[in-house]
Amino acid sequence: MSEPRTVTLLTTDHGPVTIPEPSWCVGHEGAPVGLRDDILHRGRPVAFTFRGQEITDACIVQTPCATLEVAELNSRTPGVSVSAIARTLDARNVYALAAAFDTYADRLRDLADQLLVITTEGDL
Repeated sequence: MSEPRTVTLLTTDHGPVTIPEPSWCVGHEGAPVGLRDDILHRGRPVAFTFRGQEITDACIVQTPCATLEVAELNSRTPGVSVSAIARTLDARNVYALAAAFDTYADRLRDLADQLLVITTEGDL
């Protein structure tokens, strides 16, 4: 059995801090750390792009040393950070967001249908 991964990060308020690093964390290279409470584990981002333009991304995050538990901003419990809404969501709310995106996609299709009617009937 292998030893759990750890990472040592230099903080401004506690000096070097060694903490367990989850297997999903992509590492901390080049990530400046201020306060210990701000240490952030980040997973590999999942981007939503359209024609080369990134619309948003999301990734698993955890703030393992957080002293305040603000579920939508920082938490010792892992969540999914979604850049489009600047919030971190639990699994239930990630499903709710995905459902909202599905609904929005349907609304976009409705707009495309309206545009087809407008452009084919010459109602410009």
